[in-house]
Amino acid sequence: MRHDDLDAALFALPLEQPPADLRASILAATVYRPVFPIRLWEAWTLGALAAVLVWLCSAIFTGGAGRFTATIQTIGYTLREIFSQPPTLLWIALGGGIACWLSMVNLVPVPAPKRVTRR
Repeated sequence: MRHDDLDAALFALPLEQPPADLRASILAATVYRPVFPIRLWEAWTLGALAAVLVWLCSAIFTGGAGRFTATIQTIGYTLREIFSQPPTLLWIALGGGIACWLSMVNLVPVPAPKRVTRR
């Protein structure tokens, strides 16, 4: 199939020239865009803190101080029960020890030095 008539009609259209800085503006918006001012984990942390703050404010305003303190006491009691178990403390200590040991050990292989031969 040949589309000579269609091609001729398309090329005959009076098209405007693109702006002079079109390429620069596209590159500035995509490739050279400025780096986001905070890291992803910081954004997640700020979002989580905002969610906890909203939860605390709604707990205080809707149920008063009694329900709020009862909720905090329940959370504290649950955490105390979880972390007072000897097996849990053992696994936390074991994991912390392994993490410290791995941070001190260099597991990256060191390349052997090149031998220099004299001629």
